[in-house]
Amino acid sequence: MRKMMKSGAPLIILSASLLVSGCGLWGEKAGNELDPPKVNYVKEGQSLDKKDKAASAEQTNKRQLFLFDSNGMVVPQVLALPKNDETAKQVLQYLVKDGPVSNMLPNGFQAVLPADTEVLSVNIKKGTATANFSKEFTEYNAADEMKILQAITFTLTQFDNIKKVKIQIAGKNQNSMPVNNTPVGDGVSRVDGINLENGSVADITNSELVTLYFLAQTQDQTYYVPVTRRVAKEGTDKVTATIEHLIDGPSAESSLLTDFRTDVKLLSTPVVKDGVVTLNFNGALLDNKEESMIADEVLNSIVLSLTELSEVKKVAIKVDGKSKIFNEKGKELTAPVSRPKEVNTGEF
Repeated sequence: MRKMMKSGAPLIILSASLLVSGCGLWGEKAGNELDPPKVNYVKEGQSLDKKDKAASAEQTNKRQLFLFDSNGMVVPQVLALPKNDETAKQVLQYLVKDGPVSNMLPNGFQAVLPADTEVLSVNIKKGTATANFSKEFTEYNAADEMKILQAITFTLTQFDNIKKVKIQIAGKNQNSMPVNNTPVGDGVSRVDGINLENGSVADITNSELVTLYFLAQTQDQTYYVPVTRRVAKEGTDKVTATIEHLIDGPSAESSLLTDFRTDVKLLSTPVVKDGVVTLNFNGALLDNKEESMIADEVLNSIVLSLTELSEVKKVAIKVDGKSKIFNEKGKELTAPVSRPKEVNTGEF
């Protein structure tokens, strides 16, 4: 089991740098907003100077694509796509194998839709996007069906005007996916989860879903992976359940990592008010107790996971009742931390 746990001295891992401060890389931020988890990629033989990057930025928009990583997980990656008026259709086109995304893929990642799939149209009405694919869309393995559906759904719902996704093939509405018959007639949303695991819950009918962000690591990058886990409804609120399962860490069957110490605990019940959740941890949360410093990976996992809950927009953290906490850059977290607009950014 590849699982990073902190039980005493700090454990240093390859970091996807996330800054938490009042002023970010691209200008002034409101309060404490997480900068997007960022990974730098440069392909062989490629060299970009500042002028090249500036010119490229003017002609592109950053979009979040949900791709397969080397472990078969559905993972967000932010890529710079050419400016296009049909943005919803475009992001799906960049999910097709051997398509326009091929020369942009980070090492170890692959597109999710069958090769030669055409995105015929994407119609958006009252928050629902109906994605119409050509017949080649049906040519995938049954084992990949749920993850393909998740990749489509999460990629489209990055846009504020899309909350739910329906599927058409050659213009015909689908009540279920074409290979393994996963129901899609009522539409699919982020509430249905991503990279699903049942956890240790025996009674599925008396359970609910929480989405947790763990780490994955390759030779040249560290990135965040969302995992939706089924947890028991009774005995705890959803915020507490999310934190407890983050501390428990990834499943033994996965290759995911965590930077939480096993002795981290909440000292009181979380309070949610006006979209801000306040958490009070014991000192084990800190990477450096003398400097009241929290590790970026721990802070990021907390904020990314909790802001998946509809009632949480920002996260305020206390340790032993004290709110004077610093990030790895020595910047005090003077305001609640909000979610970044993008997760796992890359520069090419």
